[in-house]
Amino acid sequence: MKVKVCGLNTQSNIEEVIAAGVDWIGLIFYSKSPRSVGKGDVDAKFVTQLNVMKVGVFVNEEEVEVKNIAEAYQLDLLQLHGDESPEYCESLKQAGYKIIKAFSVKDTLNEAELKNYEDVVDYFLFDTKGKNYGGNGMKFNWKALEDYKLSKPFLLSGGLTVEDAEDVAGLMMDALWGADLNSGFEIKPGLKDATKVKEFIKTIR
Repeated sequence: MKVKVCGLNTQSNIEEVIAAGVDWIGLIFYSKSPRSVGKGDVDAKFVTQLNVMKVGVFVNEEEVEVKNIAEAYQLDLLQLHGDESPEYCESLKQAGYKIIKAFSVKDTLNEAELKNYEDVVDYFLFDTKGKNYGGNGMKFNWKALEDYKLSKPFLLSGGLTVEDAEDVAGLMMDALWGADLNSGFEIKPGLKDATKVKEFIKTIR
């Protein structure tokens, strides 16, 4: 089971979370998010020197801007958390980036919609339907995952806390690639509790 921590925007906290053993870090390039990179002290020079997989999170951003940021920060993966089309995903994938497409879930998965993206993404991410594009701090009905029949691996997101580690580990789904941690591990928006992150990782592994 892999772990991604999303919504980091301070250099010292990123270093703490990496030391806790995460596989991926998520950097939000969406100015309306309280966790956006622009609200902290993280810059491209710092990010390019990190020895960890780097995910850039975008919401309905112009494709050329996504590519410019991805190049400047040397991002490994692009997480698209808005209403991006399959064609948009495919274009970025052809540019050489691995793509994570996020979908909001309440009680069911929209399998027909997911199939439209299956060939143009590398991972799906299932988050809780809420008023914001992620970071709502709520869980969706995990029974919805029982309907997942596609070949692409996915990340589980949506209000996860350290107390959920055993339940996540117990899901035992072949397609479940890992957990995406965000608001449930925060001291404040953009600042994560690295001790809790480390505890979560230790439990699920």
